[in-house]
Amino acid sequence: MEKIKIGIIGCGNISGIYLQSPKILEILDIVAVADLDLERAKAKSAEYNIAKAYSVEELLADPEIEMVINLTIPGAHAEICLAALEAGKHVYVEKPLSINLDDGRKLMEEAEKKGLRVGCAPDTFLGGGLQTCRKLIDDGWIGEPTAATAFMMSNGPEGWHPDPEFFYKKGGGPMFDMGPYYLTAMVHLLGPIRRVTGSTRTSLPERTILSQPKYKQKIRVETPTHIAGVLDFESGAIGSMITSFDVFGGSQLPRIEVYGTQGTLVVPDPNTFGGPIYLRRGGEQNWTELPLTHGFTENSRGIGVADMAYAIKNNRSHRASGELAFHVLEAMHAFHLSSEEGRHYEMLSGCERPAPFPVGINKNSMELLD
Repeated sequence: MEKIKIGIIGCGNISGIYLQSPKILEILDIVAVADLDLERAKAKSAEYNIAKAYSVEELLADPEIEMVINLTIPGAHAEICLAALEAGKHVYVEKPLSINLDDGRKLMEEAEKKGLRVGCAPDTFLGGGLQTCRKLIDDGWIGEPTAATAFMMSNGPEGWHPDPEFFYKKGGGPMFDMGPYYLTAMVHLLGPIRRVTGSTRTSLPERTILSQPKYKQKIRVETPTHIAGVLDFESGAIGSMITSFDVFGGSQLPRIEVYGTQGTLVVPDPNTFGGPIYLRRGGEQNWTELPLTHGFTENSRGIGVADMAYAIKNNRSHRASGELAFHVLEAMHAFHLSSEEGRHYEMLSGCERPAPFPVGINKNSMELLD
């Protein structure tokens, strides 16, 4: 099997799981890492036995590298993605695609102009949990989907993240941090979004870091920290969604539920790859926990990159696509714009509902997709 040569830019908190992915996803060959802090790149190179530790400029100039995985902070996503595309490389970026819509649109246009691929996290919707949910919906187990709820209720990342300031800057907040998981999952299950109506607030003007190494330092909050709203899907289903960093006493709300004309599906945490999944059909008295029909139930970050690599090699569409990510990016902005402007926001972008994985696909058989 011909592997695809990959360079990773950004050697922070999330890079470890991507650097492990070639052990499971054999089409991936990570040949270089880069970071603004060259010493950090060298440390990751040594830890994971990666051949080259580069500056960002050196990595982009390396002709061996076919694809860049962009793991920089959200504020740098668009800049690095554009630089990779301009260097003639496919790019897969951590969520969100970019901070603002104009940058996201620009990088998608650049990719089309150059005939290159853009992929974007999250790829959790490709895991066994959400793929099983997709199959249950497509097979009619809850009838016609009519509505969904999605709740991400937390007290913010400053208690555990080693460098949490960016979560409270422009492009941060609970919607841009966690919204991609929930919105991507719902588009995967229900299809693209037609209209968004939102309300937002910033509950605390300042946060205190409770993690090391910046314990007790203050963060000025520059983005809404509680966002609630309604999603109208093109299919006719209606979604209700809240993302919040302002829930300090915990919550018992579900992550995601999908309601249909014949039953209800309880969807697992979309920030995970596995279950559990529960189903209750009309007339039944009890919930039934269902077995997963698909593989990739462990932490499988990188599966979206692998699917994209196979798609490049075999000239087909990939699932964790830039088009999907841009649609999600617009929806996240739509919550904020709807609140600010006091109106429904009609979505301008669309996307294909990502193709499901066939039953039985796992780490040893991904090439059978083609």
